Amino acid sequence: MSVTLDLETAATAVSSYPAPGLIGLTRAKMAKQLSEDFSLTPKQAKMRTSQLFQWLYNHGVTDFEHMTNVSKGLRASLTQRYGQLSETARPEIIERQVSTDGTRKYLLRFAPGIEAECVFIPDVGRSGALCVSSQVGCTLNCTFCHTGTQLLVRNLTPAEIVGQVLVVKDDIEEWPSTEHGRQLTNIVFMGMGEPLYNLNNVSDAIEIISDNEGISISRRRITVSTSGIVPQMHALGAQTQAMLAISLHATNDDLRNILVPINKKYPLDQLLQACRDYPGVSNARRITFEYVMLKGVNDTKAEARKLVSLLKGIPAKINLIPFNPWPGAPYSCSDWEAIEEFADIVNRAGYASPIRRPRGRDIAAACGQLKTQSVKKRASVRRNEATVEL
Repeated sequence: MSVTLDLETAATAVSSYPAPGLIGLTRAKMAKQLSEDFSLTPKQAKMRTSQLFQWLYNHGVTDFEHMTNVSKGLRASLTQRYGQLSETARPEIIERQVSTDGTRKYLLRFAPGIEAECVFIPDVGRSGALCVSSQVGCTLNCTFCHTGTQLLVRNLTPAEIVGQVLVVKDDIEEWPSTEHGRQLTNIVFMGMGEPLYNLNNVSDAIEIISDNEGISISRRRITVSTSGIVPQMHALGAQTQAMLAISLHATNDDLRNILVPINKKYPLDQLLQACRDYPGVSNARRITFEYVMLKGVNDTKAEARKLVSLLKGIPAKINLIPFNPWPGAPYSCSDWEAIEEFADIVNRAGYASPIRRPRGRDIAAACGQLKTQSVKKRASVRRNEATVEL
């Protein structure tokens, strides 16, 4: 499919990536970088990488001088080569909002004109989840999602994805990472963008986040949500071993073509076969199917029975999501009675079917509400639009 970008934005997308540093490098890539920059042997590079991972991601330091088991000379060389960590390791917080229910939403700036949101949701059962973005804007134009009304600016780098985690851990004062009783226990790629259109960067970010010497969040507590980019789904499982979530929302192609337009390219039969083939899928590693409840659209008892039939044979959990309104949205949320009746049918069929309690609605931080104002089209370039094929 294609997405239309104005010329100014297209140029920004090419030129706005930050200068490379250590944050965002996987263990293997960091060892290679250190070896090249400081003429280290493979053994030395491996040792230094282990030290740096612990300082950067377990202790969350923002100054090379705080790395006390690294020689003074090397600390100075690291600063000279990579700059001040306080300036390069974290995106800038433009706005921080706290909901009445404790949910925190952050508007982050990664580079001039490059902004995205992430959301920390505390007290989800016995855990806290951070919803991270993988792109600035989105190409998919799902009609129930506010992010889909914002044009794609560019993919986020591994450093920018990991940086979202670091910023939130700073804010909730959760260092070192390996202490017991942590608030942030789960990562969900359910923020802005389609993660599978940025798979390599998402994969590197997951490798860093799950490293047991650093942030140390288990891959089984990392979930990647996709609208159904079928050719990339097997690669996601093979590369990351992350849990899979499918943004489903309909039980037939006609309706899903409207709600999730990528379905025209990868229809339900292809999507569900890719789910059956997802690496590691089992009753212990179930796929989550997300189903937004839209009044008069997809919320009937008949649709619930069709959903049960559609997912037959796939180890699955079904998350029912009350629609979260946004300005100009063409839908409204299903009545609570209809949602409960829908859930009862799915539960009786043997599927776990929790109704996701809306969190952060008052600060537009709930599912489907994220959008930034990074894309500002000038009248002078609106007539000269570039089409970028994805």
